[in-house]
Amino acid sequence: MVTLKIPGELYDRLGELIANTGFRSVTEFATYVLRDVAAGGKLDRKPPGLTEREVEAIRQRLRALGYIE
Repeated sequence: MVTLKIPGELYDRLGELIANTGFRSVTEFATYVLRDVAAGGKLDRKPPGLTEREVEAIRQRLRALGYIE
């Protein structure tokens, strides 16, 4: 395991975003998103508690913020 530093504001926003989903932590969510990005957006696993529409909305927001291409 390694430490990945992100702005505190982003961490807090991600915490709000995953509230009441199947993700247990921001770390778990960030790991899922990064694996998805590394796989070219083609992970077979569906994130717990999120619809495909919600996943796409998250991807679009991360692109708009410059976190993914």
